[in-house]
This record gives sequence, structure tokens and C-alpha cells, in this order.
Amino acid sequence: MTLPPFPGRERYFRTGGVRSCAAWSAEVPTVQDPADRPVPIRPHPVLARRAALRFVLLIGVVSAFSDMTHEGARSITGPFLGSLGASGLVVSVVAGGGELLGYGLRWFAGRAADRTGRYWAIAFFGYTLQMAVVPLLAVSGNWPVAAALIVTERVGRAIRIPTRDAMTAHAAHRLGGGWAFGVREALDAGGAMVGPLVVSLVLWLHGSDRSAFAWLGIPAALTLLSLVFTWRQFPNPADLEAEAPAQLTDSAPRPPAFWLYLAAMGLIAVGYADWPLIALHFSEERMVGSTVAPVLYAVAMAAEAVAALVLGKVFDRVGLRSVLVVTVLTAAYAPLVFLGGLPLAVIGILAWGLGMAAQESIIKAVLTTIVPADRRATAFGLFDTGFGVAWFVGSILLGVLYDTSLVALAVVSALVQLAALPLLVLTRRRLSTTASKG
Repeated sequence: MTLPPFPGRERYFRTGGVRSCAAWSAEVPTVQDPADRPVPIRPHPVLARRAALRFVLLIGVVSAFSDMTHEGARSITGPFLGSLGASGLVVSVVAGGGELLGYGLRWFAGRAADRTGRYWAIAFFGYTLQMAVVPLLAVSGNWPVAAALIVTERVGRAIRIPTRDAMTAHAAHRLGGGWAFGVREALDAGGAMVGPLVVSLVLWLHGSDRSAFAWLGIPAALTLLSLVFTWRQFPNPADLEAEAPAQLTDSAPRPPAFWLYLAAMGLIAVGYADWPLIALHFSEERMVGSTVAPVLYAVAMAAEAVAALVLGKVFDRVGLRSVLVVTVLTAAYAPLVFLGGLPLAVIGILAWGLGMAAQESIIKAVLTTIVPADRRATAFGLFDTGFGVAWFVGSILLGVLYDTSLVALAVVSALVQLAALPLLVLTRRRLSTTASKG
């Protein structure tokens, strides 16, 4: 069968592909198959891959500006609440409750996106809500108002994360899931590294938390501008799929591998310490001064950015085995950080950054191999909700152990993470069995 020439090929190459695809519905030629049904001609795979990479880079830039904003703010929200008269308990409840909401609402946001198909609209709402409240902290007059804004920022993040991940997953079929999520996470981590450094610079120059929050309005505005640009270029990211995603009934069950995988990742979440606990340890043990702690966090974020790219490539070659190896390596972070001196603690920070990279890249890339395309936002949201609840439980557990015994904290953290390995092996077998049947 000879295919007619593909009109608009130059325009497809020039624009990156997807925006043109949406406008070509009337001009893409068709041919007749033996059953006399029209068959649309799909874009050339090389051009489609370039379009997918361009989308991932653009959504990664959005994530970079976003993380620059909210991670910069989070680096000083604790001291800021304290300066407004909040107690340590209030700071802890605000931080923990915000994180719980930030994860717990993702299932609802993802389900709403899949049911309505309005991925961009929900993403815009979440990003706008999150970015708007950060500079408003500069004018908050008391700690209850500031606490409400801090929690609202986490809610905005919960709303936009599942849709962002689902749209990124469309590019995974062209680029490889590991590389698509790895590139985006590398840019994300880059923003998370720069944000606290910018805040430190503003504090050094102006000495005011409020000035820092006000300056963060700049990357917040850039987040929304880059989001608009990405939407205009790729109004329908589903066009990036190699094939149109099959539509499932609402009652279609999730694969058993999904629940096994969620249980495994929940164990890892329980064993993973929050950065504030690590920073508190450095402070109480007088390992570093207060001005050096943000630099160590930036080092962890730099390690996360590099690791995300490497892990993405490795995942696309070896699949779920990469998650098994990373789990073993990152289980060592707690003994290194909490039981060693500064040199070992720095190595532990790098291992901690490796684990954070895996959580936002290859761990999510695995989901694209488990869940059908039209249910990804729901799956990402449900996964993040379960992961976040487990993380919250782990935060309480590790906090109690920190006040009791550092040795117990290190041992429990490592063992709980290693307990995920059998579940990951079972998940891999389930996926292999499903693939062989398919």
C-alpha cells in the first residue's frame, strides 16, 4: 500500500508537532484498509519523538520555576511562623497537616481530571492557587493567616500534580518512561536547588523574611507564564501517544500489580526522613552552622537533579530492576546521616537525594507500565495519596525515634525500606506475567 504525501510536514517539524496535530484533523490524509475503513496517517516517529521531548522540556521548565517558588518559601516558613509567635507544636502541625493535605487530595484531583478530561484547566487552577499564596506571605500579619496560606500552597500543589504527571506520561511512550520523568524531575530539582539559595541571598542582602517572600513572586509569575506558553504549544498532550488510548469503563479494576507496588512504595515512604528532621540533627549535633544547612540541602537537590537523568536512562534499559537497586542504596542514608560524622553525613545526603530523585522519576515511570492511559491521573493521584499518608506516619514514627534513640531510628528506617524489596519482586513478576499473556 502506497501512502500519499503528508501535507504540513515542514510545519510539524517547525512547531514541534502536537499543536499542529490538533489543527490537522481536517487535512490529515487517509487511506482505505481492506475493510474499507479510513485509516489516518500518523506523524513520522522521529518528528513525534522531538515533539514529545519538547513537551517534557517545557513542562520541566514550568516545574523548575514552580519549585524555585515553593521550595524557596518552605526553606524559611518555620522560622517565619516562629517570628509571628507560633509555637513549635504549631509549626509542626502546620507542616505535617499541609503535607498530609498535599498528598491526600491528589486522588480527588486526579479522578476529577480523568472523569472530565479537563487536564489543563485543573492544572491551571492548581498552579495559580499555589503560586498566588507564596508572595501573599509577605503581607500576612499573624501566624494563623500565615499558616492558612502555607496549607493553601500545599493544596494547590495537590491539585496540579496528578494532571502534570498524567500529561508527562503521554510523552513516555515516545521517549521512554524513565527518560520522560527523569528529564522533568531534573529540571524540577534544579528549581528546588536554586530557590533556597535565592532566599538565602535575599536574607543576606535585606535580612527580612517578608522581602524573600515578595521576591519569590518573580518565579511564581514565570511559572504561570511558562504554563500558558506550554498549553498554547501543546493543547492536547494525548496526541503524543503512539496510539490513541483505549477508553475503559469507570468500573474497570486496577491491576493487582498496582496495589503491590503501592504497598512497596508505602514502606519506603515510612522509612524516609523529612529534610527538616535531618537539618534539626545537623543543628543539634553542631555539625554545621545555620547558614550552611541550606547549602547542604542544595547539594541534595543537585544530586537529585543528576540522579534523575541517570536513573531515567537506566530504567528504560532494565525496567523495575532499577528501583530494586536504588532501594538498596538509599536504605543506607539513615545510618550515614544520623550515626556518622560530617563526611559520612554528606554521603548520606547524596543517598537521600538519590532516593528523592527515584521517587519523582522512575518510581512514577513504573506506573505508566501498569495503568491504562485514560486512568493515569486517577492512578497517580491515588498513588500519591497512599504514599503521602505513609510518609506522614513515617514522619511521626521517625520523630519519636529521634527523641528516643538515633540507633533505633537508623535501624528502623533502613529495615522498613528493605522490607519493600519482596513486594517489588512480586510486582515485577506480575508485570512480566501480564506482558507474556498480552
